[in-house]
Amino acid sequence: MRRRGRDHAGEDLRENGSRSVSRLNGKVAVITGAASGMGKAAAILFAREGAHVVLADLNVPGGEEAARLASEGGQRCVFQRTDVSSEDDIKALIGRALSEYGRLDITFNNAGIGGAVGSLESIAVEDWDRTQAVCLRGVFLGIKHSIAPMRAIGGGSIISTASIAGIDGYPNLHAYCAAKAGVLNLTRSASIEFAIDNIRINAIAPGGVSTPIVYSGLGGDKARADEFLAKAQPLPMAGQPEDIAEAALFLASDASRFITGHTLVVDGGATAGAIAIAPRAGQPRPQPQRTFAGPSFET
Repeated sequence: MRRRGRDHAGEDLRENGSRSVSRLNGKVAVITGAASGMGKAAAILFAREGAHVVLADLNVPGGEEAARLASEGGQRCVFQRTDVSSEDDIKALIGRALSEYGRLDITFNNAGIGGAVGSLESIAVEDWDRTQAVCLRGVFLGIKHSIAPMRAIGGGSIISTASIAGIDGYPNLHAYCAAKAGVLNLTRSASIEFAIDNIRINAIAPGGVSTPIVYSGLGGDKARADEFLAKAQPLPMAGQPEDIAEAALFLASDASRFITGHTLVVDGGATAGAIAIAPRAGQPRPQPQRTFAGPSFET
């Protein structure tokens, strides 16, 4: 049986010997938060589909390993250490894509943190600001500095990771909810301004997805996280990073050429109806508490 592989032209060689041009053949992509979880899955998938990828993250060992895996399965990829809240770092990241590959077609603003967690009364201003800096300012900077190089080649696709927490309210996630809601509306406003440049700007709103940032809070037990997440929405399965990667691939590819200003909800039906998580009358009020959920590799 002929195994599936890739020839020199970037085409898939299927088991029956037929050829199918990869969905991102010849494209150059930047993906932030690419050392683990959804960003890593997207980098591997994009490379397999023909794109050169510049992976960005603060996690240097994880990012370098993810770049190696993406390169092994597809086109050559590189890693760039990046703090998405830093404009200088984002400029350098986009510059790396241009210096390595000569163009930029796709930016996936995926980096994020849980940030300030706990009662609104207990959130420290510095924790609130750090959450907004990573989850919202990072998206703003990614969009801002992707426009010029995409305009120069006649268009592109910008995708940002939002969350269903930007659609529905969740207690103890106030800063995160606010930041992700900002991502949703920034997606809309930016899409209007840059449609004339053939730059499509969309977002993905994941539901519960089994990533390190989720299961690190469960002692690193992914199986336990999967079991919990399988019961968290109507579809009886845990969302996986690859589910979000496939959604990002769709929005990055020409298959979505007439879609912009849209938020693609990928949540197993979680937002289709009410989820009863708010405290009820007669129940003890949760005690104010202050925590901060940083990058998964630091927890």
